[in-house]
Amino acid sequence: MKDRRTHRVRAGGRTVPIQRPDKVLFPDDGITKASLADYYRAIAPHMLPHLRGRPLMLERHPDGIDGPRFMQKNTPDSYPDWVRRVEVDKADGTVCHTVCDNTATLMHLVDQACLTLHRWQSRVGSLDRPDRLVFDLDPSGSSADDFGTVRRAARQLGELLDDLRLASVLMTTGSRGLHVIVPLAGESDFDTARSFAQEVADTLAERDPDRLTTAARKQARGDRLYLDVQRNGYAQTAVVPYSVRARPGAPVATPISWDQLDDPGLGPRRWTVADALDQARTRPWGDTLGGRRALGPAGRRLAALR
Repeated sequence: MKDRRTHRVRAGGRTVPIQRPDKVLFPDDGITKASLADYYRAIAPHMLPHLRGRPLMLERHPDGIDGPRFMQKNTPDSYPDWVRRVEVDKADGTVCHTVCDNTATLMHLVDQACLTLHRWQSRVGSLDRPDRLVFDLDPSGSSADDFGTVRRAARQLGELLDDLRLASVLMTTGSRGLHVIVPLAGESDFDTARSFAQEVADTLAERDPDRLTTAARKQARGDRLYLDVQRNGYAQTAVVPYSVRARPGAPVATPISWDQLDDPGLGPRRWTVADALDQARTRPWGDTLGGRRALGPAGRRLAALR
């Protein structure tokens, strides 16, 4: 329920105020903070399983997408005491990350003009043991041909992961490329997981060196697609499924099925706040994320392939 005067949102037994609900966040599209709250409240049942228990980095745009951007790790003292926090180690001390376990917290983050949520690959209680691998397929440009290279690389990566007997799922980033996500058993540390991801990426790049690269320096990539595995390090983050991106049209990072990879209408910004919920209702990932595997056997299979 929403009070028209104050735009208060009822969520999970709490009433969360959305301040300045008529503030326009996407000027070209007329999308306001209230509109953003409506989207996130509707998508919450599909989004929260990907959020619960994970430290977050929050991408805030108080003056809309044309204004300054703030990447927020530390949770302000002004946040309500019912917003969960977790204190984690960093190089020179600790940082207190926000954790979003429920719709009320998600609504509070919208009130703070948080457009996009970025998550850790591990959960509270096992912060040094990732339960996800993320491969970011990042094209050199944004043309249809560049995205064609992304499609091809995703298919190649999916086939290699199949050979390694690892489940995988796909997601549009809402930006330029695709993410391929692998559920893990959470038995390996971050260094082991990232090393494995790097070996997988190196294997792909060696098979198709004219189109794919693992070169970290942009100058060394040329027109090749970058197989980015850097999101698999400790305290590194990746965009949360169903997050809105700060781009015209309000595109959404959207899970897709492997069959949808062949859809000629597919692009990295195919879904927006207007239709991402329809896609979510199709359950494009099914139960695949439940197929978590340990990296030991997969590493031995990869070594045999290489």
